[in-house]
Formats: sequence, structure tokens, C-alpha cells
Amino acid sequence: MPSTTDPRTRQDLSRAGESASSADSAHGGARDRAVPDRAVPDRAVPDRAVPDRAVPDRPASNGRPARASAPRGEGHDDVTVRLLDAEGVRHPDAAYDRWVGDVDDAALLRLYEDLVVVRRIDTEATALQRQGQLALWPPLLGQEAAQIGSARALRDDDFVFSSYREHAVAHARGVAPVDLLRVWRGAVGSGWNPHEARMAPMQVIIGAQSLQAVGYGVGILADAEREGRTGDTEVAVTYFGDGATSQGDVSEAFTFASTWSAPVVFFCQNNQWAISEPVSLQSKVPLVERARGFGMPGVRVDGNDVLAVLAVTREALHRARTGGGPTLIEAVTYRRGPHTTADDPTRYRTSAEIEHWEARDPVARVAAHLRGRGVLDDDVEARVQESADAVAAELRAGISQVEDPSWEAIFADVYAEPHHELAAERDAYARYLDGFEATGEDAR
Repeated sequence: MPSTTDPRTRQDLSRAGESASSADSAHGGARDRAVPDRAVPDRAVPDRAVPDRAVPDRPASNGRPARASAPRGEGHDDVTVRLLDAEGVRHPDAAYDRWVGDVDDAALLRLYEDLVVVRRIDTEATALQRQGQLALWPPLLGQEAAQIGSARALRDDDFVFSSYREHAVAHARGVAPVDLLRVWRGAVGSGWNPHEARMAPMQVIIGAQSLQAVGYGVGILADAEREGRTGDTEVAVTYFGDGATSQGDVSEAFTFASTWSAPVVFFCQNNQWAISEPVSLQSKVPLVERARGFGMPGVRVDGNDVLAVLAVTREALHRARTGGGPTLIEAVTYRRGPHTTADDPTRYRTSAEIEHWEARDPVARVAAHLRGRGVLDDDVEARVQESADAVAAELRAGISQVEDPSWEAIFADVYAEPHHELAAERDAYARYLDGFEATGEDAR
């Protein structure tokens, strides 16, 4: 395992904190370390790496590290991990500061630029849909920090199984801007090569990706056992929303992952609304409490705090890599835009609610912190915005070059080998299209 004192970790945000122990994470630890709401004097994260020493995990009877017996922070009213508050004030946290000890001003500025770029991508994609260039688009406005903070914690060999809104995750995995839009134009089934990006095609069936991630995680265990590897495996990470937790697939995934101690991180973006149904109608307790019932650790994090999300995701990844099994992360955030561009959220949300969350904007709080540190000024902010605008221009130029597939393509990849029934269906559809040509009508 690479040392966190290696200067290369400053360019690889997935490595820092790997040497820190996960033994003090609670079994079913939904009640994690509290961060008071009162302001704490702004202390910068020291410009140093986390010491490369590990606290040994206690051995368990099954050979895997044992988890602590009692939740950390039991009894606190506020159980949400938060390192940067809505005003950009940095809150020290003894449990999680070590996981972001390498995140100096320069690294936080890079995270800020990520947030600005993906917001600009989202804005441009929404405009393209309104202009008829896309059939549909699911905006991520307000959820940038939850996605960037978690995605930047991943290693290159980790594999992502997402829903349909994780555009920022795909961006962090190296997916080209225009490739984010190909599916929503109806041109392809997947906009990117999942083997290269280490990210599966987006999943529209609610919650199904959670079971796919667990299957992949069990495969990781099988490969490690066959090859005699221990202690540092890749991890399967699955993203889903609060609405997906009401699906049976997610509960089944929790059961299998916990039973097999699979190296899986369940990342729930609780954006408060499952289309038009509020999360309060889906669960009488915080969603993270469900982890306890399935026998795995859980942590609730301020999903609009990119630094806190990075910290808790690193901890969960470390636990998964080192035999500690799955973790459920509930990132509490807010979908400020519509569910998709076909939705009208004004029918079920109030303007006061939106204003409440606008005051907790994930981009603005990082900007406020960096300005307070003297890192972000008008010139730097203009440079970041220019970068974001350049990506948006690339997106707009690229989508106009995407060609619609021929009708024959729909039959090309259905089966590994052609057969008579498929050929008959293709020929019947060809005759159907020929009928439109004969009458001069447009089949589309």
C-alpha cells in the first residue's frame, strides 16, 4: 500500500488516509461523529500528509477485522458529518480530519474547479434539451459536491455502478463531455466504454445497479481468493437516490453485501425527493439507520460539503479494501432542479424550500472558504469560469456531430449469434419502413 507521505498523493485524492484505522467505525454506526452547528474558528488543514502508520484492527473469529462494538458519538443530536459549513467555515473533526490531511489549498481549489465545471456541463445540457438537441436530461444542480467528493476518493481500479444522474461522477472518471450526452440524444446505449472508464453504463431501472455492484464485489473477493491476495482489493461503488431505498433490489443488495463482507460502498444521494414524493413519506428515520438492520456501518454526511464527502468516502473505501465489508453512506443534499426536464417541480415544492437549500449551495461554500484563505480571488475565479465555459463549448460543438444510428443497429447487438427469428423481425421492420417510403410519409 503506498505511503500517504508520498508527494504523489497530492495529485491522487484517492490515496490519502488509507493507513488510518477503520476499527473505530461502529457496527451499524449510523450515529457517527457529530459536528456542532455553532461556528468553530477557521483552522486550515495542515499542509502535510497523514502519518503513515496504521492502528491495527482487532482480529475476528472469521479472520476479518472486527468492527467496534459501540457507535461513535452516541447521544449527539446532530449526527451529520460536516467539515465545511454553509458559510465556508472549516470545522475540525478528530475522526475525519485524518482522511483529508493531504487536502491543502491547491487540492481544494481543484475540487472547487470540478464543481464549477460539472455545474456548467449540467446547465449547458439542460439548454441543449430545451433546444431539441436531447430527448431528455436529468439535472444534477445542487448535488455536485456529493458526486465530486465521492468520485475523487476512488482509485483507478475501483468500479462504479451508477443511476442516471451521476454526470459528475462520470466526468471525474474521465468520460468526455459529449459522451455524457449521447444516451440522452438517443444515439447509443452507453455513451462511454465501461472498461476504460471503470464505470458501468447508467442504470435507469431504479435500484438495479446496487445488486450489480454487489455481484461485482463478490467477484472481487473470488478473484482475490483465487490469486491469494489479501488486504488491498479494488472496490465496487454504487450510487442511488433516496427513492431507490424503497426498492427491493437495494435491500437485497444490502443483505448480500453484508453477508459476504463484499467490498462495496453504497452511496445514497438523499436529494429529498423521489420525483414528487418527499423522503419523509418513504422513511420515518434517517435512511442511514437502515445500515444497522443489515449489519453494516453507516454514516450520514452533509452532501453539500465536498470535503466531508471526500473524507467519509475514503474511510468507507479503506474499510472495504481491507476486509471490513460494505458501508452505507447517506449524503444529505438537495435536487434544486427538476427530476428530469420533463418534470415540473413547482407542482410539489415551495419556493421557500428551494431558497433554504440555495443558501446551502455546495459551490458557494467552497468558494467562501477559499476566498477567506486568500486562495480564490476574482482572477482565479475568472480562470475557473473560462475553463468551465470551454468545456461547455466543447459539449455543444460535439453533440452536433453525433450521428443518429441506422435502424439496422437496433438488431445488431441483441444476441451474440444471429438466428432466424431475429432476421425475420428485422425483415418485417424493413418492410414496415418501406411502406412509409411508398406513401411519401416520414416513418419517424
